This record gives sequence, structure tokens and C-alpha cells, in this order.
Amino acid sequence: MRQFTYERASSPAEAAAAVAKAPGAKFIAGGTNLLDLMKLEIERPTHLVDVNRIGGIDAIEATADGGLRIGALVRNTALAADARVRKDYAVLSRALLAGASGQLRNKATTAGNLLQRTRCPYFYDPARPCNKRDPGTGCSAIEGFSRNLAVIGVSDACIATHPSDMAIAMRVLDATVETVSPGGQTRSIPIAEFHRLPGDTPQADTTLKGDELITSVTLPKPLGGRHVYRKVRDRASYAFATVSVAAVIAADGKARFAFGGLAHKPWRVEAAEAEFGRGTDAVAEAALAGAKPTKDNAFKLPLVRRTLAAAVA
Repeated sequence: MRQFTYERASSPAEAAAAVAKAPGAKFIAGGTNLLDLMKLEIERPTHLVDVNRIGGIDAIEATADGGLRIGALVRNTALAADARVRKDYAVLSRALLAGASGQLRNKATTAGNLLQRTRCPYFYDPARPCNKRDPGTGCSAIEGFSRNLAVIGVSDACIATHPSDMAIAMRVLDATVETVSPGGQTRSIPIAEFHRLPGDTPQADTTLKGDELITSVTLPKPLGGRHVYRKVRDRASYAFATVSVAAVIAADGKARFAFGGLAHKPWRVEAAEAEFGRGTDAVAEAALAGAKPTKDNAFKLPLVRRTLAAAVA
């Protein structure tokens, strides 16, 4: 691990200002992803700004319109266990419990979970070219082992998949990410616009500015209906999704679906949901339109259909 300097911030604007004035600085909270990458010298921040002592962004509160505001520092364990989340946003609780391990959930934060690096095994291997790690060097995964990688929304620069289970549930719930900048300016980013597809710049996972700090995530008022999170993975625990489905099916028969394990970001095609009356195969076909699988991961296309059918059943 390379040397770095460190400071603690006492307010969101102070934290953002501290990162803005130190080139190469990063925020740190739970550190469950960042510290691993620092140990491998994939991430090389020169300065860390610790946000764990900031008050007011570590609680879950009701909003005026009947939704929930989840502070950026709320730990995954606390969010999954919250009675309001379990009752009204069950898909979120179930997605969180499907991810990582109990120890990691105790440390991981809401904001940090959304900000996990979209990655593949080649991203972790400095001996192999990776456009996400070293822009312009090439993508080893495209001609390499790609069994668990993206099948849709890919580019010639990257076919990595987004690892978060929580983000898939946030996408199906239409969450909003709230941020603050160094000058105290705030911004609300719909979750649909927060994560990016790789395009020619796969090193940028989100639409955040480098000195912009997430302060909370808000959920709209409850949708009701039945909530399911179905995750298919190579082992029973502590594994990223090969394919996952977050499903919310309302009493009137309308449905929402978001998918994990398929793309560089949580994958939801709202137009595909209109096909639900024709059956889950029709939904899957519309959601996967334009898919470009490799020979290693083409099996994901029929697996999506089966996983979606199982979630609805």
C-alpha cells in the first residue's frame, strides 16, 4: 500500500472541500472496496477524507411525501433490518441480505455500496491490460474468460458487470441519490442516471464529480404489492450475481423488474415491463434487446428468462 495522508471531516461540505483541494484525494467510510484496491495498488489515493464522524447522514427518516431518506452512512446491516424497509421496501432488504457477508454488511455503507467499482478479474491483475484500470490499454476480458461478465450495454472498451445487489433494488424502486459539493451546493440524481455504461470511458462508473459527496438516498412512497429478489450465483454465499432479478408486482398486475449480473450498471428497461401481460419471456426478450454475449456467457440469456419466471412464480 502506498503512503497517503488522512483527515476527518465534520460536515458534508467540509469533506467535499477537503477532497477538492487535494489532488488524488478520496472519501472513505466503511472502506470495504477502497482498502482492498489500495492494498493491490489499483487505487492510489494520495489523501483520504474520513466521513464516518459526520453527523446527520447516518439515520433513516421518513420524508414529507411518505418515502424514506437513507443517510449515506447507514450500514447495510441496519438498512436491511429496519422495520420500515422490511415492510414497505422488502426487495431492498432481501437484496442487501443476498450480498457479501454479515461482517462486510456491518461495515459497508449505503453510499459506499452504490460506489463499488464495476469490475472483473482482469481489473485486479496489473499484469493484464484493462481500460478501466489504465485507460487506453485494452480490455483483456473481451478475448479472455468472460463467463460472469456483461451481455448487454457493453462496449469495445469494457464488459465488466456492476457488483452491487443493493443498487439493483434501488433501481427498481426509483431511488434518488442526493449529493453535496464543496461550496455546499446540493444535487438530486435519479438512480437511473447515476451509474454509467462503459462507452469509451469505462474508468468512470458514475456521473458523480470527483469532489461530490453522497449525503443520502431517498426512496419514493411505497409501491405495495409483492417484492422478490432472486439471485443466481456460483456458490451459496459471498459471491456476485451471475444473474439477479429484483421484482415488484403490484396488486393491479403492473410490474417492475431490474436485473443484476448483466451490465456495467443496474439494468432496467421500463418499456419491457409493459410486456408483462404477455408473460415473463416477453419481458426478458424486450429487456435483453441488443444483447451482445460472448461465447462464455451466452448462457446468461436463457438464464435471465428462467430466473425472471422463478421470481414471478
